[in-house]
Amino acid sequence: MAKNAITPTRSEDYPEWYQAVIKAAELAEVSPVRGCMVIKPWGYGIWENMQRVLDEKFKETGHENAYFPIFIPKSFLEKEAEHVEGFAKECAVVTHHRLEEGADGGLVPAGPLDEPLVVRPTSETIIGHMFAKWVQSHRDLPILINQWCNVVRWELRTRLFLRTAEFLWQEGHTAHATSEEAWEETRQMLDVYADFAENTMAMPVIKGEKTAGERFPGAVSTLTIEAMMQDRKALQAGTSHFLGQNFSKAQDIKFQSEAGQLEHAWTTSWGLSTRMVGALIMSHSDDDGLVLPPKLAPKQIVILPIYRSDEERAAVLEYCDSLKQEIGSQRYHDRRLQVMIDDRDLRGGEKKWYHVKRGVPLRLEIGPRDIAENKVFVGRRDQPKSTGMDRQELVANVINMLDEMQQGMFDRALQIREDNTHEVNSLDEFKKFFTPKNAKRPEIHGGFAYCHFVDCDEVEQICKDLKVTIRCIPLEGNEAKGTCIFTGQPSQGRAIFAKSY
Repeated sequence: MAKNAITPTRSEDYPEWYQAVIKAAELAEVSPVRGCMVIKPWGYGIWENMQRVLDEKFKETGHENAYFPIFIPKSFLEKEAEHVEGFAKECAVVTHHRLEEGADGGLVPAGPLDEPLVVRPTSETIIGHMFAKWVQSHRDLPILINQWCNVVRWELRTRLFLRTAEFLWQEGHTAHATSEEAWEETRQMLDVYADFAENTMAMPVIKGEKTAGERFPGAVSTLTIEAMMQDRKALQAGTSHFLGQNFSKAQDIKFQSEAGQLEHAWTTSWGLSTRMVGALIMSHSDDDGLVLPPKLAPKQIVILPIYRSDEERAAVLEYCDSLKQEIGSQRYHDRRLQVMIDDRDLRGGEKKWYHVKRGVPLRLEIGPRDIAENKVFVGRRDQPKSTGMDRQELVANVINMLDEMQQGMFDRALQIREDNTHEVNSLDEFKKFFTPKNAKRPEIHGGFAYCHFVDCDEVEQICKDLKVTIRCIPLEGNEAKGTCIFTGQPSQGRAIFAKSY
């Protein structure tokens, strides 16, 4: 297989490589609207598969889908002070409802609204308003709601999938009678996200809690899953928030308890977005393009017929179609295998590379000679060389091959994280870890630093100066006490520090 189908390569310029993979795989492109993207069919197919898997997991845990307005009255956000402060700079605001022809012949806004409407940056306030109408008694709880929608956050610096002014996501919102129930929900949904990331995306994650400075605005606690990309930077892949009674008090969500007392509900929210497509790209792709875990590939297998004449074409296509039916009748993790035949009028090499760049897990090349020998030429996206296989052997082993690819991708990503995660036990060592001498590309270095710390302004300022963030305090395997490497104060545990997206 030829080298460096994608230029620049990861080692040459990782940010540009990322954009080049998106273009080569035809996942998305920049739209005419500043900061927004057009998600193309192959990219949207990946997101649809993410939706399908997650939606099933949500429903298995008792949640129901609903939909709430994209427009939120400005006064709703003002009810929770920390929340509005956290999102104010990112809000897009609608102030008029009508266009009229202006003096110069152009269109001008003409109908001012009585109250400005914020284009949904997140829905805690408007969903909380509805919860307040739906809840009167403890018998009305819990409420377990999810919605699939778009949100708008007016980002100044955008990058396809990772950070755009408008993006797609799901946001779960729940209300409970007790703090214990709400906390259990918060942790349960974090586990759902972690299971999805590792077992569907083949992307290892660390489950942890955010520090006060990184917490969701208005939350009592924010839990997160953090992943390491191939350039050793961290990416926040999903968050689950314990909101306590902050939003229920602001939105007046009250219920009569079993004891007959009037109490405020305990609420949670949790979300995961199309940022996960970006995480998928950066976790697995290589210098030949996109690499997709089979569980998320829009098509797991592409069949490439090879022929030189109309007579050969008829025989080859008949063979390809029968193979497609035979393979496609099998189920892969509760879903029929997705198989396509690419019979476009393109040169064989060009057609093959088209699917390599798009990350199709298996390519099956079939010509007259293969038919005569009842064989198939098999190319795996995770391996550099193609090999010939007996047709029956392929059919019998195709599920195992896909599972082997899925597991291999997880193992490689985990190895990268383990190789680049280090305990750091002094401030001098910390600074060297994130500012190595003679680095050709200073933004590509380091990894995860696992350090004792205390949550205070002094630590945040040191990190800000080094352009490092505290990613999370791991929830597991973090019991040992020590001394904060930044302040010298007693530390109750370590946190993960990294440069991040």
